[in-house]
Amino acid sequence: MSTASDVDLGRIALLEAIRREGKEWDVIAPRYGVTNPDPPWKTSLIAMCECLSVNGTLPTLDRRRAEDKLANSVYGEVPAPESELLALVHTMLDRGLVAEGDLASRMRTVRSRLEAA
Repeated sequence: MSTASDVDLGRIALLEAIRREGKEWDVIAPRYGVTNPDPPWKTSLIAMCECLSVNGTLPTLDRRRAEDKLANSVYGEVPAPESELLALVHTMLDRGLVAEGDLASRMRTVRSRLEAA
């Protein structure tokens, strides 16, 4: 577990798989005729960051410092806001706020719901 000043810059297998999927919003949106430049999950990302900051779990400055370090090394080729999302999850995994196995399981559940719709 790290603090923002020493966030682990190692690659995380689950996040690498997500990064390689090529599902950036600016690529996906036109396929479905969506013209809104912001992905539908952007508001949830902002709210999650605020909640983590307000209760002191992940203060905004710590998160931003970690995000900057990760963007310059691990997620540099990923556009915003996808890089912001990956950096937040990376930081949460690094700090032990969520377990990689639990996250993978939840992602499978959500993906199966989306594919069933």
